[in-house]
Formats: sequence, structure tokens, C-alpha cells
Amino acid sequence: MTSPFANSHDPDFVYAALQANHLSPQRPSHSNSEVASIENYGYNRTPGGSEEDPFRGLNSYRVSGTRNHDFKTYLLDGKIEKPWTADKKYKAPRKGNWYILGGLLLAIALSAVVNWRIAVGVPNHEYCLVLDDSFSTLDKSIWSHEVQLDGFGTGSFDWTTTDGRNAFTDGDGLHIVPTFTTATTDITESQIHNGYHLNLAKTKLSNQTKDGDGSCTASKTAQYYADECSRNSNISSHAIINPVRSARLTTQGAKSIQYGRVEVVAKVPKGDWLWPAIWMMPEDSLYGIWPLSGEIDIMESRGNARGYRNGGRETVSSTIHWGISWKTDNFFRTTQKHKIQRTDYSEGFHTFGLEWTKDYLYTWVDNRLQQVLYVDFKKQDLWQRGHFQDDYENSTLLTNPWFNGGRNAPFDQKFYLILNVAVGSRNGWFSDGVGSKPWVDGRDSAASDFYGARSEWEPSWGTGNERGLTVKNVKMWQQGKCST
Repeated sequence: MTSPFANSHDPDFVYAALQANHLSPQRPSHSNSEVASIENYGYNRTPGGSEEDPFRGLNSYRVSGTRNHDFKTYLLDGKIEKPWTADKKYKAPRKGNWYILGGLLLAIALSAVVNWRIAVGVPNHEYCLVLDDSFSTLDKSIWSHEVQLDGFGTGSFDWTTTDGRNAFTDGDGLHIVPTFTTATTDITESQIHNGYHLNLAKTKLSNQTKDGDGSCTASKTAQYYADECSRNSNISSHAIINPVRSARLTTQGAKSIQYGRVEVVAKVPKGDWLWPAIWMMPEDSLYGIWPLSGEIDIMESRGNARGYRNGGRETVSSTIHWGISWKTDNFFRTTQKHKIQRTDYSEGFHTFGLEWTKDYLYTWVDNRLQQVLYVDFKKQDLWQRGHFQDDYENSTLLTNPWFNGGRNAPFDQKFYLILNVAVGSRNGWFSDGVGSKPWVDGRDSAASDFYGARSEWEPSWGTGNERGLTVKNVKMWQQGKCST
């Protein structure tokens, strides 16, 4: 509360006090000392100067010729009793705080011990470095392009190319960036939808009117070679030329490992329906065509924003594919996701890793303790894990294709690395009816419907290189000593 004499040193205030005591209403021309004297006795002083003032905090003012008014505080005199401080219950919260602090310190100590034990328990093997590429240039002796039109069995809508606008290097590393077909070729918008024949085959195909340019890398003996290497646009059947071009790079025939480690430092793309992947396929497919010989997906993601139900670019997943046929692919038994909080994997570079031995295989993000997928081959082989022994296909009891392999078959052979960005798919990677998906996988018009909704999804794509996968570094190690 403010004292009534808070302004007692103000001459105007003094003059007002004089008026209140019936003194001259005019400001005096003679000195203040002749009209009034003001004495401030301060704390703990009586008007007479005593040090033992019963009125603590009293300020006294005396005006000559008038009665002096003393004002005093209303605080209680003497020692203030606080009996509750002696109550044990009053002190209990303080003890509780110490208990909480002690518990926190104990939890931190236990956490440190647990993490130390985990770190010590992580196996350490001897490795030989077989690849370390920071992409100052695109080394064609290591990396080769795979060129196809059918999405390599996934039904994606992109056309993988050798175009330097789809895969190139700069100071940030390797970029794999999707581009629109009409922007990077002579194919017009109307030709995308009707009347255009695209042939990338090495030979003339029965469904084409002219020879191909030979850029398609699919095997000429493949069952679906024509679909993999050619397209005819037809507005009546909703068949279109691939509306987006991208790239797929592989180390096949150059760098591969059978057991070892892989580390890829990368940043995923921004944009709806973009599908970046860092993965591995068998060099020789010893057990047969996919998925008999396996597939290792170190990192896959979706370019959709956070909140996409199946996980957008804040989520990465790791999977191994294995089965007797594409119908019996048991990937669902060996797949896991990892979600990052408050940001996403397009905002900065992250390290995506794989460690693979004959006993186990696991993937991780940023450090080996942050595992995504762990598969233990010691407990049971994949034939038992998949419960194939009691399964039939086409009324025939399945037989074990990995009988002559190791306990970890088909993951007991050499695998090579693949980097790519796909666009869309028809294999369920983007679930129907989720996230305003503009196409349905089972419809023949899927690609046409996707491209028809371009105005809806194109604004979500990042600008420039942000719409692509950026790879800063790739390392591969073979388990064991380097040969001399």
C-alpha cells in the first residue's frame, strides 16, 4: 500500500498540507523554515529522537504552529508465532522433494548402466571396406542405371532413365530427382494420353511400329519384356506414357557383399506419392526369381507430409522379402518402422545402416543402438518362420527351395545396393482410399487418374532438389579381413 506521505519531499505537497491546516492560501515569499519545519525521523525513531520507537516504520512530520499528526504501521509488534512450522506434516513435502530427486538420479544411473550394457553387447566384427563414395562425380565404374517403364514389378508410374537431369552430383552429393516427361522430352501433353508409341527395347516388338532405342536394361528373355520396355498411349483404354521420369542406380556387377555392413547418409524427398528407397538385391539369385532369392530393404519412406496414415516422410521402414512365390511373400513377418519426432527425414541428413551376418540381420537409423528391424536366423530358418511346410499352391504342397542353403537362406549369398525414387505404385505401398490418393491400384486407369490429379499433388513436391533423394555418402564393408 502507498504511504499518504509518499511525496513528502515535494514542495507542492508541503504547500497543500499548509493549506489543509488553514495557513496562508498563497505560496509564501519568505523561506520555508520561517513558515514550517519538516522533520523526517525515519525508521525506529520517536519524535523526540528515541531509538526505541514502538511505532516501527513511523515517519513524523511537524508543521510550526500546528498540531502534528503521527501515522503508524499496522504490522503486529514482536515476534510472529508460526506454530505450523513445528508440525511434521509441514516438513513432509520437503522430504518428498528429496525422494523425487533421489529417484531421478537413480533412474539416470540405471539408464546409463543399461545403455552401457547394450553398447557392450553389440557385436563387433572385423570388416573390409569395399566402397566409400562421397559422389564428387558419378563413378560409372561403380554405378549403373536401370532403365524400365513398368516400375520393376511395383506398378509405379515413373520411367527410369539415364538422363543427367534425373541423376546428377553436386556439392551436396548425389541427387535422384523426378521430372515431368513433357518437361524433359519432346513428348507433348496430348501424346502422353493418346497416339504415342514409346519403345526402349533393343529389338522391334510386336506391339510397336518401329525399332526401339535400346536403352531398356530389362532382360530380353524376361516374361514381361514388352511391358518393361514399351508403352502405347490410348485415350480409350486410359493407357498413358509414363508421366514422370526418375532414376534408379545400382552397384550390380561392381560392388556387392555377402555379410557385412552398409551405411548410407541421405535425405529423403518432399512430395506426395514419392517413394524413395535404399535397398539390396541378390547378385545371382541362387534360389530363383523374386522373392525366392530374397530382398533387403534398408530404408523406404513416403514423401507425403506428417500425418499420412501409413507414415509420411517422418517415418522410415525396413523389410526383408522372402517367399516361395510372389503370392507367398512373407515380408509382413519381417518389417518394422521407425518414426522421428518434431521433424522429418527430409529436413536433414540421416545415416541409414545395415549389419548382416549368418546369424542375424538388423537395420538402424543414425546409430547402431537405434535399431529399426532385427531378424534372428539362429532361432529358426525362414522355411519354419513362414510356416510353409503345411501350405499349398495350385493344389500342390510346397517344397523347401532353401533346403540346400544355410540356416539364413536365401540371405546367404551376395547382394548389391540400389538407390532410387519411384513415383506412385500399384502394389499397395500407397493404400487405396488413404490420404486423398487419386487412383485405385486395381484399375487400368491408375496411371491416368494419378496424372489427372497433378494439380492436387504437384504443389506438395519440394522445389528443385528437395523433391529428390539426396545421398551424401555410401559405405559398404565385407565382413572379414581384406584379402592381400
